[in-house]
Amino acid sequence: MQAPEVITPELLREWRLPDPAGSKRARGQVIVVGGAARTPGGVALAGLGSLRVGAGHVQLALAGSVAPSMAAAFPEAGVLSLPETDGGSIRGTAAAEVLSEAVADADAVLIGPGLDDAAEAADLLVALLPQVRRDAGLVLDAYALGALSRSQEAADALMQRDLSTVLTPNSQELGLLAGNDEPGEDDVPDVAERYRSCVTSLSTVASSSRRVWRIPQGHAGLATAGSGDVLAGLVVGVLGRGADPGQAACWGTYLHSTAGERLSSAVGGIGFLARELVDQVPSVLAELG
Repeated sequence: MQAPEVITPELLREWRLPDPAGSKRARGQVIVVGGAARTPGGVALAGLGSLRVGAGHVQLALAGSVAPSMAAAFPEAGVLSLPETDGGSIRGTAAAEVLSEAVADADAVLIGPGLDDAAEAADLLVALLPQVRRDAGLVLDAYALGALSRSQEAADALMQRDLSTVLTPNSQELGLLAGNDEPGEDDVPDVAERYRSCVTSLSTVASSSRRVWRIPQGHAGLATAGSGDVLAGLVVGVLGRGADPGQAACWGTYLHSTAGERLSSAVGGIGFLARELVDQVPSVLAELG
């Protein structure tokens, strides 16, 4: 692996995000797809992250049985009801049909938070990825990554995209993508190259051309339920604002890590909640200018 560039505030200030001025449409239309009946919180955390990072409008797409309660609990976001199996999982192909119009209008799409069935997730990717605009940002997380590693058809659908996708695997998901039971930082650029994507994992970001960045700080407290959903939401929100995949991954990863650092100082090394991470983001953004 080539020597990584360290992601510092100075680097990000020189790599400025697109101007957030203007209407909410000018700051991006984001859609988050996931949320099985048993795990609807993932799309909520990702949606919060994308709004906190400045996305203009967010839609949450999740299982129909829990969509009304999500709409009531999250008035800042639009909510789409998706067909589900008897067990509450998202029906992949049928959900893609429901999502076709919304995805066609989206500037950035996140697939994965709260999905809980690998086979249905693979069907969702195969049917939905061709409908995502070729110039739109795309993030894959959680069960979408597991489906990608197990389904050649899903991987092939990903490879048809012109714009690089961002993958946000945890260590276990990175191992599946890399085919390595004990994944490490060196696997991140390998996976990025294999899937023609930008990957953020293990405090490391790598582009498909094997350019590598590194976040110097890391916190055990970030290994908490929902933390990965927040990271994916930050990345898709920055993509929605018009950033390129490498920039979105670096900014999202830095914001996520710095939010954890501040909570670690204020609350303690462990014990803070994923939802608390998003509240730290606007102040970090303001400091970066």
